[in-house]
Amino acid sequence: MAVSASTHPLLHLRTLGELKASGYRPKSIKTELRDNLIRAMMAGEQVFEGIWGYEDTVIPAVETAILSKHNINFLGLRGQAKTKMARMMTRLLDEYVPVVEGSPLNDDPLAPISRTAIDLIAEHGDATPIAWWHREERYTEKLATPDVSVADLIGDVDPIKAATLKLSYDDERVLHYGLVPRSHRSIFVINELPDLQARIQVALFNILQEGDVQIRGFKLHMPLDIQFVFTANPEDYTNRGSIVTPLKDRIESQIITHYPKTIAIGKAITAQEASVEKDIAARIHVPELMKDLIEQIAVEARSSEYVDEKSGVSARLTISAYENLLSAAERRLYLNREDSTVVRLADLIGVIPAITGKVELVYEGEQEGAGLVAYNLIGKAIRTLFAQQLPVPEKKNLKNGNPYLQVVGWFGEGKHLDILAAQPDKAYKEALHSVPGLEEVVTENIETLPEKEKEFYMEFVLHGLAEYSQLSKKLLDTGMSFSDLFSSMFDMDMSDEDFEDDNDDR
Repeated sequence: MAVSASTHPLLHLRTLGELKASGYRPKSIKTELRDNLIRAMMAGEQVFEGIWGYEDTVIPAVETAILSKHNINFLGLRGQAKTKMARMMTRLLDEYVPVVEGSPLNDDPLAPISRTAIDLIAEHGDATPIAWWHREERYTEKLATPDVSVADLIGDVDPIKAATLKLSYDDERVLHYGLVPRSHRSIFVINELPDLQARIQVALFNILQEGDVQIRGFKLHMPLDIQFVFTANPEDYTNRGSIVTPLKDRIESQIITHYPKTIAIGKAITAQEASVEKDIAARIHVPELMKDLIEQIAVEARSSEYVDEKSGVSARLTISAYENLLSAAERRLYLNREDSTVVRLADLIGVIPAITGKVELVYEGEQEGAGLVAYNLIGKAIRTLFAQQLPVPEKKNLKNGNPYLQVVGWFGEGKHLDILAAQPDKAYKEALHSVPGLEEVVTENIETLPEKEKEFYMEFVLHGLAEYSQLSKKLLDTGMSFSDLFSSMFDMDMSDEDFEDDNDDR
């Protein structure tokens, strides 16, 4: 979204005198943000495009804060688009603003605050050269870590500068400004604010309130013009650190973020953010049910007793999982030299690494093992969506009888079925169609069933029956094996290393 015209009417101006003659007037960054937000809202333009699920919650709160000219603290768990929203605020800045050329703080030519800019204007007057600063450059981001110092953020005396310019240490020109002063007229973001040491947070007090800066004994009154945006994780308030009360009091708006409230919103985020090659996406068909499953895995993880709910489950889990899912199917294409394929439930094996790296386990989860927890989360997601798509086998008095009797009975005769990750499509389909009654279950219970998704749903039935303790499902090195539940109890290998499921705990 372009808030201002792509061709700025004042870009040809090159001196302070020309700028004065143009009628230019200084404007604070918060006024810029406010004015351009009003202009965008009146024009019906969307500033925070691609931020799904926040339309009625977070975005109105952010817009209200901008209209109030507030500094903002985004409070929420990881993967809730906090930093992304801060970065998108640059869209509300004027496209170009003038600066005194050569000034360390990008001073406004009509409102200079640095000693360098003031001296330049005093020396050259209306001939002082000016430059133009693009809005994309007016953004500074700093991750708060315990090793961040006052010198990093505020500044320090530069002995090399003092020696080179032959200046006394009493001269303000020996100062080297930190990130905060250099962010004058910019958006300055501090991520994970509670991780910043308390004494560093204290250094921000007067900057937010009064514009006073103290560097190595220099007490400077510099009316810094900065839009501060902070991000914080609720967990950090009690664990690694906290926001000291006086600083928190000076941050006018604290905005609570959240995870997607529906599967549909989660799918929209994943589709937008996942990195998938276009030619691959055209060759691999992904049923909507599989997309729902990927999102449901994250939902299950956020409520799992094995996952630390205070840490949260980032939206990056579903994004990485979706990318791995397609890559697993892509790998099969190359191995079998096929032109196209449909993703399978067995491809979810390739999703496990994306899950294990994105969830923070509690003690019980560590005891279970990350791989087994991930495998069980997939199973729970399948169980949840199975109940939405097909009759639940454990319910009594199923209408029209139990539709799974023939399928379960076939396995009860001692037969088993292996679904391999790299299995060619032809062999995959033949294997599924070898199970009597399996195709009928799908065609009779799925209302709108695309022909190319028939085998996907047939495999889904087998996984669902395993989750409802009607069949046994065993994870192989190269895929999955389905067999009769009771016969498998006598020879099942219960090692966590293989992530095998005895179905008794379901």
